[in-house]
Amino acid sequence: MQLKDRVAIVTGAGQGIGASVAQAYAREGAKVAVVDMNGEAADKVAAAIVGAGGSAIGVACDVSNREQVEAMAAKVNAAWGRIDILVNNAGITRTAMLHKMTPEQWNQVIAVHLTGAFNCLQAVVGGMIERKYGRIIYVTSAAGVLGTIGQINYSAAKAGILGMTKSTAKELARYNITANAIAPGAATPMTEVIRTDEKFKDKYLDRIPLGRWAEPDEIAPVFLFFASDASAYVTGQILAADGGMTIH
Repeated sequence: MQLKDRVAIVTGAGQGIGASVAQAYAREGAKVAVVDMNGEAADKVAAAIVGAGGSAIGVACDVSNREQVEAMAAKVNAAWGRIDILVNNAGITRTAMLHKMTPEQWNQVIAVHLTGAFNCLQAVVGGMIERKYGRIIYVTSAAGVLGTIGQINYSAAKAGILGMTKSTAKELARYNITANAIAPGAATPMTEVIRTDEKFKDKYLDRIPLGRWAEPDEIAPVFLFFASDASAYVTGQILAADGGMTIH
């Protein structure tokens, strides 16, 4: 088992890719904190993991709230004594054309994606430095690489994640802590409109060389790679699991 006895936090794990990643980690032997703003969703995923013979707890947490993040990390440490893996997956969208976007829409997205990722990083990194081991995995998007229409807040946040990944990798390499980012294809509830709306889906599919949508379960193995010892000599990298959309 690739993650035997490792302790992982996966944020935004109440559904979609996050849930698939949490389940994949548990199958590989990790103890998993299923973290989501929706506590019921987190508990449901955790219960499914436990029912399948894995080890998991559900934790309700708004990652943009520093106190909630610190309480979440404390709960995980109390349960299992340490944190080895952090997957910063939590995200939201607040769609609007840039000239109509409100300050609230801008701030909400930045708060969850960027500040939320930073909050979680700071909450776990002290223990990782002390033990000289850690795996930090960020989630970015093609929107952060290519830009997108109607989501300048989301694109800016995901572009910021690229810089966070590289800075985290450079600062923490001396402690045997790696940091990498994954840009997954459209496989999340946040992209449901793109995948189902007739106005968008054909245009979007035309940009994907593989010509189909991603499934959460085929994105999860990429997260497993970055969490495991198979990627021990890989850090500061951005891996696009997007069907070839960002080929350049």
